[in-house]
Amino acid sequence: MQLKRVVITGIGALTPIGNNLDEYWNGLINGVSGADVITLFDASKFKTRFACEVKNFNPTDFIDRKEARKMDRFAQLAVVASDQAMQDAGLNKENINPDRVGVILGSGIGGLPTLQQEIIDFAKGDGTPRFSPFFIPKMILDMAPGLVSMRHNLRGPNYSTVSACASSTNAMVDAFDMLRLGKADIILSGGSEAVITEAAIGGFTSMHAMSERNDDPKTASRPYDKDRDGFVMGEAGAIVVMETLDHALARGAKIYCEVAGGGASADAYHITAPHPEGLGAQNVMNAALADAGMVPTDIDYINTHGTSTPLGDGGEVKAIQKVFGEHAYNLNISSTKSMTGHCIGAAGVVEAVACVMAVINDIVPPTINHFTDDDTLDPKLNFTFNKAQKRTVNAALSNTFGFGGHNAAIIVKKYKA
Repeated sequence: MQLKRVVITGIGALTPIGNNLDEYWNGLINGVSGADVITLFDASKFKTRFACEVKNFNPTDFIDRKEARKMDRFAQLAVVASDQAMQDAGLNKENINPDRVGVILGSGIGGLPTLQQEIIDFAKGDGTPRFSPFFIPKMILDMAPGLVSMRHNLRGPNYSTVSACASSTNAMVDAFDMLRLGKADIILSGGSEAVITEAAIGGFTSMHAMSERNDDPKTASRPYDKDRDGFVMGEAGAIVVMETLDHALARGAKIYCEVAGGGASADAYHITAPHPEGLGAQNVMNAALADAGMVPTDIDYINTHGTSTPLGDGGEVKAIQKVFGEHAYNLNISSTKSMTGHCIGAAGVVEAVACVMAVINDIVPPTINHFTDDDTLDPKLNFTFNKAQKRTVNAALSNTFGFGGHNAAIIVKKYKA
């Protein structure tokens, strides 16, 4: 069976450093930090009091007020990102067959704000169950692709992927497989996450996973820095329009890049800690390269998972060196979480979009907030510290890993006819 080629023809992005693709990319290459004091709730009693929020986002600017009230914030971000992606791709009801257009989105947690509020309200009462009829449909994380399908009348494959912080990369890999097997012509893929809440911030800090650098939040996300002390929570919604090449050409679509391959693996090691030698990370990068029919020297840039946790960054770097060997020194490596924070289930697609834009523009976004070298990391590696770098980027690989030992990777490359 001849597999179809798949390209990306549209992008929508709401991130902590910009509420559309242009703003996001400009923020990345200019090293803008999205971290600041939490405004979504009173965090004054929490160990961590900052995060990377999506700023200046009013859902009713885009969604009917009554409909917006029925959606959790993570679904609102997905819906608005889908509007942007559809418009960017030039898709409308006249140029698509809705039965051949799907939506596959990932989220790690889904409607936690809704779940938290409903339980708080119930606990304050006399035990009489008074729950909103929208409690369940707002909370369940498969509602994001469901709402996107209803908004745009898209009747192809529709579901969510859940693999913690690898969720939206798994969604894109699934979409890629569906398309190249001919099961759809177009799939909106990516994901969203919005869990800057008391429950999430409290839960992650109790695990000692998050930075507590409250005196300097903008520099708190410090991947590969000796003094990194944990990740910074982020939120985002981002969607890419993935389309078979023949369909894109037939309708004269703008093509950003080609999707070359993807992979998935498990650490099978620990519920939260990554494998210390990066075994699962090695396997997933090797799987993605094999799927793409590429060798390590074909890759120019790796957008790492790079959360800024003491354990995670080192294991991933070891994995890169084992997979890429001497070519590791020719790579640009960067963690854009230094700017966006860790957007949990949305991290994969947000960072895949960074790879797409690096391939198009031949610019590698930086790892900002580097102050002190970590002498456990090979100094000959190019971590693209603090400033974007121009170079030819023919192909870029994006890594995402999640609690539970989930690993996913996707490779994008320049489109050539």
